[in-house]
Amino acid sequence: MEDELLGSAVSRREILRLLASAPALLLGVPDLSGQRNLSGYWVLLMPTGDGNYRKSFLHLDQAGNTVSGSVMFFGRELPISNGSFKDGKLHFDVVVHFRQEAHTIAYNGLLEGGRIAMRVDFPNRPQVSGTAERTTRAATLPPKPLPLPALHHVPDNGLVRTPPMGWNSWNKFAGRVNDAVVRAAADAVVASGMHRAGYEYINIDDTWQGPRDRHGNITSNRKFPNMKALADYVHSKGLKIGIYSGPGPETCAGYTGSYGHEQQDARTYAEWGFDYLKYDWCSAARIYPNADLRPVYQKMGDALLKVRRPIVYSLCEYGMGQVWTWGSEVGGNLWRTTGDINDTWKRMDQIGFRQFAIAHYTKPGHWNDPDMLEVGNGGMTADEYRTHMSLWCLLAAPLLAGNDLASMSEETKSILMNREVIAIDQDRAAIPVSLVGSLGSTVVAARRLADGSHAIGLFNRNDRLEEVGIEWAAIGLEGKRLHARDLWKHQRVVVSGTHYSAKVPAHGVVLLRVRA
Repeated sequence: MEDELLGSAVSRREILRLLASAPALLLGVPDLSGQRNLSGYWVLLMPTGDGNYRKSFLHLDQAGNTVSGSVMFFGRELPISNGSFKDGKLHFDVVVHFRQEAHTIAYNGLLEGGRIAMRVDFPNRPQVSGTAERTTRAATLPPKPLPLPALHHVPDNGLVRTPPMGWNSWNKFAGRVNDAVVRAAADAVVASGMHRAGYEYINIDDTWQGPRDRHGNITSNRKFPNMKALADYVHSKGLKIGIYSGPGPETCAGYTGSYGHEQQDARTYAEWGFDYLKYDWCSAARIYPNADLRPVYQKMGDALLKVRRPIVYSLCEYGMGQVWTWGSEVGGNLWRTTGDINDTWKRMDQIGFRQFAIAHYTKPGHWNDPDMLEVGNGGMTADEYRTHMSLWCLLAAPLLAGNDLASMSEETKSILMNREVIAIDQDRAAIPVSLVGSLGSTVVAARRLADGSHAIGLFNRNDRLEEVGIEWAAIGLEGKRLHARDLWKHQRVVVSGTHYSAKVPAHGVVLLRVRA
């Protein structure tokens, strides 16, 4: 995880959750017998607009008119500054460091009886307000770890013999996802031709959850009035549908997780008709040490097999614990090898070119996952998006589009639906990609395919045009009569002699398929 929050490494998703939850903190203050001392612990509730409240905590220490302390959020304590309380009015700031920049969130509250009504101002987002009440220190602590199973090999479920392809809601919609967005994505996958190109899964990410009912069954919130009906709709399009949870009591966005309800939730997902589960570590980090990653994920792997519905199991643990060495053993079909991606060249480059060292851990049904595609979200150039797509396909990575499918440009469609490039990703031999030479500012990568041909990527990570080449002897093709095709230009390339080189644009790629 690359982003730093007050000195602690966190994922982009965790910071989004902080920026969503912390600004809406509402502070409960007792107003009995003239007592106006805020010192103590407070539960902070934020209405999400879908029937839920995100919960955080404050630890306040008042001395006269000065208030100090911290915002306690997701197991971290974020110190408050400039704190004051006078004439019933509270003010303090919280400084958040995100992508090497400091952002100040300002809290202003008014004491009303036993509560404080808060108005929270934070950069580039609307104001938020609400309420909360005093609590105890014990309430701020995580629950105890659950008993974990003895390690064993979870049988292969036989799914996704090639990397899964589809769409995920988070990159574009985050907490704005709802029933209509998911239906529109399913419609667009079919109407655009993406389904014919291989895209199959329509995956709902975080913020769909409601509370548990009196029997402990998970429910959906107001944004998703009928999960069974939604799954039926996606299936009616010839597609499959995915859902999201995690082993902690809360998900990354503060919604209900599967802690203590693993088998119950797996059964609910199967009854609703879901085909894919993304299982995100998040708040489990407050309960279990990283040494318990494997048995925690095995617990849900066992639960999914027991429901006897084919459900793809996606482990989302940000590459911790060298998951590529044991992910398949716990029933995982894919596992995150990195922290969250974002729609920038720097982050995509940083993630993508780190994957070569572990590429040999992929095999049919079990895939390294360097996170979702950002193609079409607007933060990179067309050349950079072609590099993104080429690199993911050479790596045999899952192809989960993360853009708004209903508003794709023709250029975006040409990148996401380039069938010649997708064929590399979906090659059934699943032979790992390898570097040709060392990893540097220019990169040459090659992957042998099932028909004996080679996919070759010539990558230019520099900010200027560069000539990038390959010696045929490096991949065993020296002295052979070769036929080559440029997969982005869709045209034959004349190659001869002992090597080939091409001028590659800044942050761009030339992707070839070469046959002897």
